[in-house]
Amino acid sequence: MRTAMLSLPDYLRPTTSRAPLTTENFVSNIVPPVICYFTTAFLVLLPRTQPIRVALWPITAFLAFRAAGALDMSLSMFIIAIRTLQWTIQTKPFIRLYQATRPVDQRSSTDAPKRNIVLDALDLACTLRGCGWDWSRGLYIPRETRPTSSRFAFAITTLISSLAHAFFCGALHSAVQSFGPDTLGSVDGGTIFDDSLPPHLRYFRSSIISTLGVFSVYSVLRAADELLVVICVLILRHHPNQCPPSFDSPWCATSLGDFWGRRWHQWFRHVFIFIGGRPLSLLFGRAAGVIGAFLASGIFHHVAVLSLDRPCEMWRMLLPFGMMGVGVVLERTVAGKNVGGWTGWVWTMFWMILWGNVIIDGWARAGMLGGSSILDSATPVRQPIERLVRTFNEYLHAR
Repeated sequence: MRTAMLSLPDYLRPTTSRAPLTTENFVSNIVPPVICYFTTAFLVLLPRTQPIRVALWPITAFLAFRAAGALDMSLSMFIIAIRTLQWTIQTKPFIRLYQATRPVDQRSSTDAPKRNIVLDALDLACTLRGCGWDWSRGLYIPRETRPTSSRFAFAITTLISSLAHAFFCGALHSAVQSFGPDTLGSVDGGTIFDDSLPPHLRYFRSSIISTLGVFSVYSVLRAADELLVVICVLILRHHPNQCPPSFDSPWCATSLGDFWGRRWHQWFRHVFIFIGGRPLSLLFGRAAGVIGAFLASGIFHHVAVLSLDRPCEMWRMLLPFGMMGVGVVLERTVAGKNVGGWTGWVWTMFWMILWGNVIIDGWARAGMLGGSSILDSATPVRQPIERLVRTFNEYLHAR
């Protein structure tokens, strides 16, 4: 990738050492694409604005690419470029269907909001799942278990959950790093596979690391999401029903389709379908569309790794995420809608751990599992966890 960039002008070439974020480069690099982003969100709500959006998108893409090359903003700028492209080709204005002031399963077509196009544009730009928009039809919304009758009770319950998941994240991250403090637990990176162990123990160990790593990712994503919900409800005065859960006990999934389509977060569902699922579906059929959406997810996660300025082969993300799509197609072909029960759970966990090893190893090699944060240092069980992991490692090597 870097070799291909050598022919580009300096202002278009992603640097190998990006500059730290300052007020000056924030204004010059980040603000312009963000303004274009919000402008496009506003325009797509109005009729007969597509020619303006078509003219604006190349400018947005250029500014986003420039920002990604100058600062560690690759993932954010990738999202801006793709979402604005999606809004650009939209021929009809998006419609906000309802104000979510009642439970989602109780809404009706008569719940028409008082239209405020500026607030609608802000909501469109900030929402990822699209709850309450016509473009999000078919989106699965997990059942709400928190009290929604009171903003304060809802916010307190959510805040407690956020703090608990932040604690779990710190503990799990410490455990993962303890398996190799100088390799996978460092910013220099390293593999989760220990070649000094026989194959069965090597993959048993790597599978434990991968499982802990996935739960750590789940915990930090949920902690951050719930903290944002608290801010939206208490400060921005959103109704609790405007902030439904993002996760639905993913460890209970009884099929890959159930895991990825319902129980894992759906924040980028529409982006993946747009850039991967829909094009391949039109060309090669529905099965190819499913795999294409997962390949788009692989590209997305590869871009996330690139923001670290660490070398990472694209196949380390494309292959495992693509195989998740293959797994979904396989289970639909073999079992149709009958997959489920304990056999479906075993199948799902087997496939997730098999390819999860590759994903976590790619992250570890890029140094994504290294470093420390306030979540790690504030974990009171850090030292006992480190001793437990060291003891377990010694036990494996003594076998």
